[in-house]
Amino acid sequence: MELIQREPELSAYLAADEVIDHEHPLVREMAARLRADHPDAYSYAKAAFEFVRDTIPHSFDSGDTQVTWRASDVLAQGTGICYAKSHALAALLRAEGIPTALCYQKFEALHGLVAVRMPGEPTWHRQDPRGGEPGKEAEFSLGQERLAFLPDPEFNEMDSPVLYSAPHPAALKALRSARDVPELSRTLPTEL
Repeated sequence: MELIQREPELSAYLAADEVIDHEHPLVREMAARLRADHPDAYSYAKAAFEFVRDTIPHSFDSGDTQVTWRASDVLAQGTGICYAKSHALAALLRAEGIPTALCYQKFEALHGLVAVRMPGEPTWHRQDPRGGEPGKEAEFSLGQERLAFLPDPEFNEMDSPVLYSAPHPAALKALRSARDVPELSRTLPTEL
């Protein structure tokens, strides 16, 4: 699948905003800690991916009822659904100058991912910080995708090729308006 940059300027995929708040001290601190042990862009990106995948549990899996949506809140609270985990990973990567987009897959509800474009490279690579299930864990890869879930067109599931510089409004609205995870699970968007 060919990925499509919604914004023509690569700088849009490095920007900080209210959600991907990579200038927040907590995000900067975590980025610096990861960078200390991973000085090159590839090893840093992989370490940031593994940190979000492995140390921030998905709220549905852990039973945590908090809804997080801002990257710094995901890091502070240590929880988030796929969209929130993607926001945290995007912030950590953008904090170190790695262009990062948000992208989505359609299942019963939309599933959030990121796409990275390593400095000096022309190609985007999707990554799934959600994690997955035992035996189906997502892995960081700049080659063949190693995502947690693969859409089945027979069930009207699909990959969206669009790369967003900011969260899709439907995903952000669901996160911001839900009082808790049980409510969020009932209001997750099903379409972009």
